[in-house]
Amino acid sequence: MKYLGLAYYTPEAFAAMTPDAVEALTRQCPALDAKMQATGKMLVSASLGDLDRWKTLRPRGGKTQVSDGPYTEAKEMVGGLFIIEADSEDEALRIASMHPAATLGEECGWTVELVPLDFYLGR
Repeated sequence: MKYLGLAYYTPEAFAAMTPDAVEALTRQCPALDAKMQATGKMLVSASLGDLDRWKTLRPRGGKTQVSDGPYTEAKEMVGGLFIIEADSEDEALRIASMHPAATLGEECGWTVELVPLDFYLGR
């Protein structure tokens, strides 16, 4: 089964961190990403672009309206995603727990939400 991992952060908390603290935190991420890759179960992993470059598309009067920025107002924002293929929920949880947002970054509100995918295109 495939699982979508959504990595969240709290923009205000992240912005309140010193540049040195951000550097120390992000410096730890490549090793954790490599650990996830080494399982052979990670299909996709990506960080999302800056919020000021996001676009929202919604239907309005039979046409698609495009606006700047994320539409939803939330305390936490999605900052990255990954897709893994696991043989069981326990395996998916074990792999997802290797993600930096599941092990680091408590001070900036990092967290991971793991969602089973009921259908998929491709592999």
